[in-house]
Amino acid sequence: MSLSPPPADRLDQLLDDLETASKTPAKRRQTSIKPTVEKTTSILYDRGALPDDLIRLVDLLTQHNHLDQATLSAITRNLYPLGKVSDEVILRIVGALGHGHLKPSFPLQSLFLKWLVMVYHLLQNPAILSRTYGVLFNLLDTAAIRPQLCHLLALITRRKHVRPFRIQTILALSRQTGGDPNLTGLLRVFKNYYPEIIVGDITKGRAAAFKHPDVQWRERLNEIQQQHLDRQEDDGTRNGFAVHHALGRRLKGARALVPSVHTLHAHETSVTLEELDSAEGFVNNLEKIEMPSQLVAVLADPLLQKLLLLRPSEEATQRISNWLMACVGDVASGDTDPSFLLDMVEVIRDYVLSTKELSPVLIGFLRSFLQTWNGSDKLNMVMETLSFLPLLEFSELSPLFDLLQSKLLNNTPASQLALLHFYTLLLHNWTTTLLSLPPSTLPSQPVNSIPSLLTHVNPLCLTLTQSSPSLSTSFAILDFYTTATRIYSSPLLLLHIPIAIPPPLLVYNLAFSPSLTVLSRLCSILTVYKIAWETVITRKPPSPSPSPSSVTQQRKPSQEEWAQINVFNGFLMDICNNLWRGRAFALPAAAATTTTTTTEGGGGSSSSDANARGCRVPKSLPPVLDEYLRELDDDLRLETVFGLSYNPVLCLQSINFVRGLEEREMKRGDLLVRQAGPVTQGSLARLAGRGGVRLSWQEYRAGVLRWLEEEGGQGGLPGLMYNTMKNLMGARKGGGTEGGGSSFSSQA
Repeated sequence: MSLSPPPADRLDQLLDDLETASKTPAKRRQTSIKPTVEKTTSILYDRGALPDDLIRLVDLLTQHNHLDQATLSAITRNLYPLGKVSDEVILRIVGALGHGHLKPSFPLQSLFLKWLVMVYHLLQNPAILSRTYGVLFNLLDTAAIRPQLCHLLALITRRKHVRPFRIQTILALSRQTGGDPNLTGLLRVFKNYYPEIIVGDITKGRAAAFKHPDVQWRERLNEIQQQHLDRQEDDGTRNGFAVHHALGRRLKGARALVPSVHTLHAHETSVTLEELDSAEGFVNNLEKIEMPSQLVAVLADPLLQKLLLLRPSEEATQRISNWLMACVGDVASGDTDPSFLLDMVEVIRDYVLSTKELSPVLIGFLRSFLQTWNGSDKLNMVMETLSFLPLLEFSELSPLFDLLQSKLLNNTPASQLALLHFYTLLLHNWTTTLLSLPPSTLPSQPVNSIPSLLTHVNPLCLTLTQSSPSLSTSFAILDFYTTATRIYSSPLLLLHIPIAIPPPLLVYNLAFSPSLTVLSRLCSILTVYKIAWETVITRKPPSPSPSPSSVTQQRKPSQEEWAQINVFNGFLMDICNNLWRGRAFALPAAAATTTTTTTEGGGGSSSSDANARGCRVPKSLPPVLDEYLRELDDDLRLETVFGLSYNPVLCLQSINFVRGLEEREMKRGDLLVRQAGPVTQGSLARLAGRGGVRLSWQEYRAGVLRWLEEEGGQGGLPGLMYNTMKNLMGARKGGGTEGGGSSFSSQA
């Protein structure tokens, strides 16, 4: 809810005071009206006047009252409308013009006419002044307001207004006034419509240029209008069925490069975009609307975007393409500064953010732009724009990717991270597009580009782990593969899109990260991949109540996918061996299988390690590391130091779980000895006999998983274990855990 301004600054209350003062002669007022006038003009200058307040102000200015000339003039000079100007306001001002005892003074009338000129572009109904043309024209004999009146008439004159009797009237007034420049300027406007009628030397004299009456006033009006428009856009109330003319800030920067919507050669029966202001008007006249003269205005105007979407035209597409290519040609020939193309990309960025589509015409422009781009200017904007590339065959996109990489990469981690961010955005947009398509259209989509993109990005991620081994880099890499899991977590998309996994070396680098968050996110990604593989191999969706389409439509893994399954089983087994099974860097004892691995928790025969790859370290390294650990402490073993109790990123969470149990025991007075840590199977047994917490090894490990998920906010590792270890698969469903989880649940 928006806050109201303080009572002293409320315009409606100030108007109440002014209206009361206007009915009382100055000598009979008990207080001075000057402070109220100053506050009113200040608010009008800062915020403008809403339509209802504007009507009250115009009534105050046009009706006979006791306010002095200085007050009325000050209010008129600060009469900044907030939004459109209604017909009611225009008619009241026009009705106040002319001679009469009850009419405003001529200086005030001249201010009214200047105001009409300056707000002409904001009229809610531009035809309203045309209907009052006769009234305004008949006031030309009033010399005090003639300059401003001629300017307004020149602005609203159309062919239908030029009549012989009006030409004669202007000629007669011009002779009487000795060639008034304002009348000569108006006569020249008439001659533009009928040059064969108006002849002679009368139009060759000195004529008024009809320049804008007050440029600074217009700039302030533009600022107020722009602020109002921004607030409307923030509130989602912008009218998408009216042409948005450039105002204020839109006259500067990138948007000024694109022509505004303007329909030339329109006749009286034409229907133009500029006339429309509602969805009803747009729909009723859809087939009759004249195309604007500059169709490239579609880049900046939402209404023209709707028109070309509903009435596509090859001619319109070609005209837009010609305009954009001409921009590139001007830059290439040196006729235009290269920054012009960057400004155009900014306009295109706004366009694609609105339409969520990058058409072939714009792709061609961006391809030409990349050839001249230096790879650094407005980098984020360029990447965001290109991220809306449509899902095409990878062979069509590969040349563009190569061109982008050649311009962007400069042997620095920053450029590599920028490229990875682009691919993440691109994959996100592709995923959103695929999820929004009807299922029947998926087979016709070039979905093989998804695994091709993942394979293309894998080397970049590996390079980043070496060139910039930081947490921010790891998070960026995980962002990319998390985006990929959105695809592989959809059973419907899995029917059509082959699975592509991360490279094993990348997985191992992330698995040994010094950050628990990195490890947890990696496990979450691997969990989604594992479920996806099971969905494809078992030919049934993982959800308990699958949709009919996902059951009847099936696909078999390709040869490439079968090869990836073996690789995936390898690093999945290695991670489980390190973190859970106490077999870090274990090597295979039997031939690898070709199904996804589901391992037993703790112990088991060596044949269950058939898929283990020992994290792909040299065979000679684990014995050396094990010997080093034994020299440090006889109780340390390489096979177990990466488990829950000793792992650098998990040891604190593990001991915190035990401390929580001990705190509860202490409150009951049943605890005699506390765990010193790290927790081992032997230490738990010894402490249980000496009055410590009674906790089995299996209960301890299952409890740490629950602690990570519920207290530590790191559900990745528990999720992977619950989906991989057979003895844990029923834990979330209330089943038993390793070593008797039922008794554990009563303790934890």
